[in-house]
Amino acid sequence: MAEAPRVVVTGLGCVSGLGQGVEATWGRLARGEGAIAPVSRSYGDHPALCFQGPAAAVGPMELSKLEARLGARALANLDPLSTFAATAAYEALEHAGLLDHASLATRTAILFGAGSGGNATFEEAFSRIYDRKLGSVHPLTIPKSMVSAPAAQLSMLFGVRGLTFSLSSACASSAHAIGEGMHMIRAGRCDVALVGGGEACLTLGSWLGWAALRAMTRATCRPFSLGRMGVVLGEGAAMLVLESEAHAEARGALVLAEMAGMGAASDAHHLTAPNADGAAAAIRAAHEDAGLALDAPALVSSHGTGTVLNDKSEAQAMRAVYGEAMAGKTVIATKSAHGHLIGGGGALEFLIGILALRYGLAPPVLNWIGPDPACDVPLALQPTPLACEALVSNSFAFGGLNAVLVARVPGVGL
Repeated sequence: MAEAPRVVVTGLGCVSGLGQGVEATWGRLARGEGAIAPVSRSYGDHPALCFQGPAAAVGPMELSKLEARLGARALANLDPLSTFAATAAYEALEHAGLLDHASLATRTAILFGAGSGGNATFEEAFSRIYDRKLGSVHPLTIPKSMVSAPAAQLSMLFGVRGLTFSLSSACASSAHAIGEGMHMIRAGRCDVALVGGGEACLTLGSWLGWAALRAMTRATCRPFSLGRMGVVLGEGAAMLVLESEAHAEARGALVLAEMAGMGAASDAHHLTAPNADGAAAAIRAAHEDAGLALDAPALVSSHGTGTVLNDKSEAQAMRAVYGEAMAGKTVIATKSAHGHLIGGGGALEFLIGILALRYGLAPPVLNWIGPDPACDVPLALQPTPLACEALVSNSFAFGGLNAVLVARVPGVGL
């Protein structure tokens, strides 16, 4: 049986509360800056239809490149989720040198992860029905709001005619998309995979849903810290270009990292409560798939939501897997800077982890106010120099759906 091809990362793109683009994102992270700030939004003339609190919202976006390709009218008919996806994907493909490349038409796949579809589009439809009593909704309500809309839009935007679909596994969605894209290349089903995910959940209905779950904090996101009180919502998207090593070499592409492995597991335990055993199983499986020893020095990009239960469970899982080798890890928790992108979180955090290894610097965990003995892991509490080549990126979702990604970055300097 032929050896599976190595899979490499050749392009990165992102948008979040930290900014639009890889350069802007990394600059703020490296300086220890966060995007979490008070947000207040109201709808119509009803004072009850409003929400306010801490969030990491995407600011004004530069869309001229997309408008030149799609047209302003086409962009006007996209839900924010698809706009985020298209913006990140354009940057990733441009970064990889693959815009309009012949391989996009036949040997490229798209896998996009999102926890939900077009929240803003749904909300507008409900407003028309229940508030304005219009008795009808916009004719593009379904095409704009379906969870597969971003993947379909990317296919049309970039001329990708290969296998294209969306994955939805709550907060692990985009991590699953990245891992499955890797497996498709390994299996020879494509040469290139445009992978990642996003979320656009800063809407009234979504906000009230998270508030009703009592998962949100009214302060800020404090991963693994004493006094942590819950999630801070973020929005945006992150996309990566994966290629077989042979395909990347044949076109002279700059290799940013090796996509080395993935581990996945399901807790089979509870819809919302985490289970450390399931998370630990996914971490072990990722190390095995990547051929990375458990005692190898590594940067660990944690799921780190800032909730009491999740952080405790994740710390327990990491200590169970690594034991004394935990001391050789550096743990980051970037939701403290960009909030929780739900389905898009895994992709953004994996992308940031690759940047951290390439620049040799772990961005600091923000908002930490003191140690919690239940969360005793080696956190980077200030910008921390890195001397390791491996990244382990954790995504642990509602429903007990776990995905862990491993990358190797043997050199530095973008």
